[in-house]
Amino acid sequence: MTNPVVTLETAIPLDVYATLKAQGVHRVHLIEEAKRLLALRYFREHVLSMGQAARLSGMDYWSFTEFISANGVPVVDLDDEELAEEFDTVNRLAARLQEKH
Repeated sequence: MTNPVVTLETAIPLDVYATLKAQGVHRVHLIEEAKRLLALRYFREHVLSMGQAARLSGMDYWSFTEFISANGVPVVDLDDEELAEEFDTVNRLAARLQEKH
């Protein structure tokens, strides 16, 4: 099953494209890099989930995780309240496991 897509277009000044092309950056590479950088930005800003951002980037989940880590974006970015909730959950689970043994 294929997910429906939306195609977007953007204009790049010819002289800028010529400079990029002269440096070995061709149309396909520009498109790939643009999608990766958009995905990184919107994941970092908590607009997209990790899975959504990975799909936007055109990368699999684990490759995208490596990509954002390499670019200084935390894979897990919890605020204090979310972190406290995670610790509470872990503590409750640990208590349940101890009760069973």
